[in-house]
Amino acid sequence: MKIYGDLQSGNCYKVKLLCALLGIEHEWIHVDILAGDTGNSEFLAKNPNGKIPLLELDDGRCLSESNAILNYLAAGSELLPQDRFALAKVQQWQFFEQYSHEPYIAVARFIAKYLGLPDDRRADYESKQQGGHKALAVMEAQLQETPYLTGEQLTTADVALYGYTHVAHEGGFDLTHYPAIQAWLKRIAAHPKYVAMA
Repeated sequence: MKIYGDLQSGNCYKVKLLCALLGIEHEWIHVDILAGDTGNSEFLAKNPNGKIPLLELDDGRCLSESNAILNYLAAGSELLPQDRFALAKVQQWQFFEQYSHEPYIAVARFIAKYLGLPDDRRADYESKQQGGHKALAVMEAQLQETPYLTGEQLTTADVALYGYTHVAHEGGFDLTHYPAIQAWLKRIAAHPKYVAMA
C-alpha cells in the first residue's frame, strides 16, 4: 500500500503513527501541498478533493480523510473496538477532532508554522485561539476521568487527536494549563512502537 502525505501535517502524521503502532508496512510518498502537488491531475484522479493524507491500496482503490484511513487500517486490532457503543464513542471523538479541534488548533499552527504568521493572517490566527482552548478544555475534562479518551484503552480516537494536540504549542496554545492532556501525551509517546513527527 501507498500513503501520500506530509509528515509535518498532523492529519498525515497520525496515519504514520498508527502504522507504526500496528506494524503496518507501507510506502510513504511525500506530497508538498505548498508546491501544489495535491492539485495536479494525477493526484486529483486518486482524490478529487485534492487533500492529504491519501491511502492507495495495492489493488488501486483509494481512501481519503484521515480518520477514515485510521479506522480502516485499525479494523480488527486492539485500537478499534468492535462493540457498537464503544466504536461510536471512538467516532464521536473523531468527529469532535475534525469539527471542534482541527479547525482551530491545526489552522492556527498552519498560519504560524507553514506561513510564518504574516500580518495579513494575524487576525485569523488570533481568532482561532478561543475555539482551540475550548476543545482542549473538553479533552482535559475527559482525561481527568480516564487515561485515554474513550476509557482505559488506547484507540484510534487518541491517535486522531494526538496528531495536532502534541504540536498545539506551534499554534500558540500553551499546554501547561492542561495537566491531564500532558499526561496523556506522555502515555502515548511512551508506547514501545511510537514514532515521532518528522
